[in-house]
Amino acid sequence: MDLLHSLCRLPAPSGNEAALARFVLAYIHKQQGTWLVQPEILADERFQDCILLVFGQPRTAVFAHLDSIGFTVRYGRELVPIGGPVLEAGTRLVGEDSQGPIDCLLVVDDETGRPEHDFHREIERGTELTFYCDFRETETTVQSCYLDNRLGVYNALRLCETLTHGAIAFSCWEEHGGGAVAYLARYLHETYGLRQALISDITWVTAGVTAGAGCVISLRDSLIPRRAYVNRIRAIAERSGLAFQLEVEGSGGSDAAELQRAAAPWDWCFVGAPEDYVHSANELVDKRDIASMLALYRVLMQEL
Repeated sequence: MDLLHSLCRLPAPSGNEAALARFVLAYIHKQQGTWLVQPEILADERFQDCILLVFGQPRTAVFAHLDSIGFTVRYGRELVPIGGPVLEAGTRLVGEDSQGPIDCLLVVDDETGRPEHDFHREIERGTELTFYCDFRETETTVQSCYLDNRLGVYNALRLCETLTHGAIAFSCWEEHGGGAVAYLARYLHETYGLRQALISDITWVTAGVTAGAGCVISLRDSLIPRRAYVNRIRAIAERSGLAFQLEVEGSGGSDAAELQRAAAPWDWCFVGAPEDYVHSANELVDKRDIASMLALYRVLMQEL
């Protein structure tokens, strides 16, 4: 879990993913010599802070978003949420402005419900604050802020070890409206003819989805993927003998939103581990689901 711990420690709120992108790119350059296939690495101004890896003759793309939720300092003590963080008073927040490091607590106004900070001085407006990383590992679980979606990134990087044909897209802005997947998808479609994708992201533990029972194949969330494609994925998963669960939700979303609205015939399916305490500083995932997720991705990328 050392790689996952390193990923969770690095702040990367939507719109400011550069530090995490540099870390991921450095990891790729260091590790690619041990992978079965050396990928084409695309990471330049055309893609802003996103990274594309292309292995062999790709048929399927995996999308994993780098960014996370957080807060932007407004005026005085006011905070503006980035994405949808849980507003739990007393949560430890960290950041840095030109005056130095920031370590403070989240305060929720009793009357308005608006988030604020309790730092001893005024923080420069526009400064981003993120959850303090308290990474906890047991024999069976991992708990930390930002497992959504550092675990999806971790899964994609581990997938690279054995991937022979496929594309990996590390995207930005997913937690706050998207924007990057549109141009990544266009490039992959126009350059390599890709039309099918897997979304390497994290979903929820719910009444119908249990921690420890395997990776989740989502039949729908706020969007509905094409059933023929999802059925192919289900059939591959069933033949594999790996543990997996089926999810049906009416809300929530992912990088898939931009694929579904793209001016190209993209098929997509969300495949990811479930977590508890979503969008809080204490997201919790069962290690069996992490292992199931990686194993299922390895099978799917071979057979799709």
